[in-house]
Amino acid sequence: MPQSLSFNLVHLVFSTKDRKPCLEPEVRTPLHAYLATIARNTNCECYRVGGVEDHVHLAIRLSRILTLAKLVEEVKVSSSKWIKTQSPDLHDFSWQRGYACFSVDTKDLPRLCGYIDRQEEHHQVKSFQEEYRELLAEAGIEFDERYVWD
Repeated sequence: MPQSLSFNLVHLVFSTKDRKPCLEPEVRTPLHAYLATIARNTNCECYRVGGVEDHVHLAIRLSRILTLAKLVEEVKVSSSKWIKTQSPDLHDFSWQRGYACFSVDTKDLPRLCGYIDRQEEHHQVKSFQEEYRELLAEAGIEFDERYVWD
């Protein structure tokens, strides 16, 4: 086969260090746009970015020439540098070390985008920790609670 083709759709989730609620609405909207731009600059397609004050969700089609780990590194490093320039209150901002990533069937992309769009209302009744545990359980990912939160 002379051509390499792929369609790897992923749901990427990561939080602020210690889940600190520092992503206020005035920085959140431009941050989401910036995260999408970073993903697109790595030859990935970013369908949606959303989240609340302590974490973000991204729906991304992973480039066939980029590893997931490299994408996450690029997104987190670039965005944390950018966030630090947005306010003196954010000069010590950082993301948590880890992340979760889930493969998504292409037919479920509209559902995933809707889920990301409804983060504000979703988190009026559920904490990030509860949501994260549920996402891991739904994906069948075993984890040790002692090492999930940093």
